[in-house]
Amino acid sequence: MTAPKQRYRRALAIPAGMALATALAFLPDVTASAADNAPAATADGPALSYVVNVAPGHGVSAHVRKAIARAGGSVVVSYDRIGVIVVHSADPDFAKEIRKVHGVDSAGATRHAPLPAQSTTDMGTPKVLTADEVADAQAADGQDPLEPLQWDLPAIKADKAHEKTLGSPDVTVAVIDTGVDDTHPDIAPNFDRAASANCVSGKADTTDGSWRPSAAESPHGTHVAGEIAAAKNGVGVTGVAPGVKVAGVKVANPDGYFYTEAVVCGFMWAAEHHVDVTNNSYYTDPWYFNCKNDPDQRALVDAVTRASRYAERKGTVNVAAAGNESYDLASDSITDPVSPNDGTPSDRVIDPDKCYDIPTQLPGVVTVASTGAKGLKSSFSNYGLGVIDIAAPGGDSTAYQKPEPPATSGLILGPLPGGKWGYMAGTSMATPHVVGVAALIKSTHPHAPAALVKALLYAEANPTPCTDPYDINGDGKVDAVCEGSKNRNGFYGWGTADALAAVTR
Repeated sequence: MTAPKQRYRRALAIPAGMALATALAFLPDVTASAADNAPAATADGPALSYVVNVAPGHGVSAHVRKAIARAGGSVVVSYDRIGVIVVHSADPDFAKEIRKVHGVDSAGATRHAPLPAQSTTDMGTPKVLTADEVADAQAADGQDPLEPLQWDLPAIKADKAHEKTLGSPDVTVAVIDTGVDDTHPDIAPNFDRAASANCVSGKADTTDGSWRPSAAESPHGTHVAGEIAAAKNGVGVTGVAPGVKVAGVKVANPDGYFYTEAVVCGFMWAAEHHVDVTNNSYYTDPWYFNCKNDPDQRALVDAVTRASRYAERKGTVNVAAAGNESYDLASDSITDPVSPNDGTPSDRVIDPDKCYDIPTQLPGVVTVASTGAKGLKSSFSNYGLGVIDIAAPGGDSTAYQKPEPPATSGLILGPLPGGKWGYMAGTSMATPHVVGVAALIKSTHPHAPAALVKALLYAEANPTPCTDPYDINGDGKVDAVCEGSKNRNGFYGWGTADALAAVTR
């Protein structure tokens, strides 16, 4: 088995020695069904997790529940409203057997690594601000101390939007991610504990602090949360929507994997707790692209689709990162060299029209590309006409896109666990900018359903024409081809997010 790789929108290597830690992608009135206490049948394989998808309803039928037990499985949790059952089994033939059962639409293993997953490899680390760098920042009147280093705020006119409103505390954003340090001074004032949970097992754990990352876990979710809603409180940085509430929904296990059962739980939790916008800066492990002609992968697509669409029907806008591999997601084929990332990956050629990055490519999800300090597509950002919905600052190497002073880094500044701040970059960092703008739209139009919030997000975006030719490193060779018009294209979608328009139109 190869060493597993991080699956939040991952660490990137860029020139000038910079490491980019990057993007890393509810039940209405009822709770999830209780776990089945019957032990799984004895089997020789490692214990794995599965999703079993059945018709949505008010409970798992006795027929299916008995079939699960006979096939060597035990129910962990059942999301009856969407017909998704999370099962553990040590029988390597469990999925194959349960797919034969009448009433089962699809079923598949969510992982290849045994429970618990294997150890993680090292990840690219953020560039942490030193005490001297924090002390040397020169803020103007009305700015938080580190705000002059945040070139990304004026890039989407968030600084101008804040003169109108900081956003409503009645709006809640959920960061479905690696966990959020709610004790950070930039996050604590706006943190919504009641809407926070740990979903790693597939079943929500509301133990106090369960949503926080440990010292050994990724700071990714904390950074994202701060980009969205860091309070304008005279400390550190300012979020895009510094007056809204932010919740942490932890879905990455200690090894950095975002497995299907956790992601389903995250969307369901958001719907149940009336979250207005979710941030999904990851892709669902272990497959970068999930092909529907494979029965296991089809079940994962089915489960996450059901959960994300249910959340949207309950009023939640789901926003996801496009990814950092410079893939054209509208092309005829892509070589995926990393899947399955918890097993033995191999180069496989996939059709992105039939094999999906989830939740990024799911229907209804807002897909975000990244731009740098010059407003161009970031060197690493995925793209694709008809796939990218909108663009926002996610950073890039200063060798490619250098910001105007007083900003010094082309990356995105945000909070890190333990009361620190640091730079990160990726479509992971672009996504929270769009989430923040969506939260401002919801603040301005509090009764708007999810579909209207999305429509306004696109209509109010600043149209951004194709960069043609796109030669980001200046070597005379075209690095990516942008297709489409000024008003909608493969690099920037409907345009670059506009926070000022969100609060004035």
